[in-house]
Amino acid sequence: MNADQVEGVEQGIFVKLQEEFGKLFGSPEKQGKEVGKQIFGNAKKIYGDAKEAIKNAGKHG
Repeated sequence: MNADQVEGVEQGIFVKLQEEFGKLFGSPEKQGKEVGKQIFGNAKKIYGDAKEAIKNAGKHG
């Protein structure tokens, strides 16, 4: 697992927690901001996954 994958997963977990706190305390604005951050975290993980796949393809090809 590379740094981008780890960062993406960490951010996704952190944002999900913030989103749940927003739901718990009734803050729709906070929930909306967290969804955007969650999308960014998922994109970061996908980017890391792609980098890892390219790195592994070079080893096997």
